Amino acid sequence: MKLSASILATQITGLSKTLPELDKDQIDYVHIDVMDGNFVPQISFGEAVTKEIGNFTSIPLDVHLMVKNPESEVPKYYSLKPEFITFHAETTNFGIRLVDEIHSNNIKAGVAINPGTSIESISNLLPYIDLLLIMTVDPGFYGQKFVKHGLEKIKKAKELLKGSNTLLEVDGGVNAENIVFLHKAGVNICVAGSSIFGNGMPNKNASVLKQLTK
Repeated sequence: MKLSASILATQITGLSKTLPELDKDQIDYVHIDVMDGNFVPQISFGEAVTKEIGNFTSIPLDVHLMVKNPESEVPKYYSLKPEFITFHAETTNFGIRLVDEIHSNNIKAGVAINPGTSIESISNLLPYIDLLLIMTVDPGFYGQKFVKHGLEKIKKAKELLKGSNTLLEVDGGVNAENIVFLHKAGVNICVAGSSIFGNGMPNKNASVLKQLTK
């Protein structure tokens, strides 16, 4: 299992120190939650801060756009060349076209769904995407607990993705208590925030999480 470290859980003002110290053997991606204050209540940061983050680390960027109008926001990140750009299925009626556009810029395309959105509702998108991100908390509120029905949804997603190369990512409430179950359920990437950055020892914490999935 790979880990995507959510920088929302650390101090933005300290990123120039924190990011260069991250061990790429323990942390596979840097997860960037972009919030617009419309699709979700909170506002975080945008492409300018994301560009600075990329300057501080060689770890691939995992950009998660929680924005209302992805057609206008997604292109702002093409020049930054992240590993993934993920947008929310709930925000567009033109998902396949947007995925194709992301691919045309040589970037992997992801689609995220909220806890209240069914897997079946995005079945038309699954053959086109590289990453399915299942939110196991409602987006936009940091520090929530893993929703109870999340594991069943993950299992259903794995069934629908059987035979494809699409990666399954989970974001929300991931910690040492549930990462073993997520691994057994077939999750490929776990987004972790406080469980990595919580006590100021991200590399050690990430190593502990990875050991639990071996």
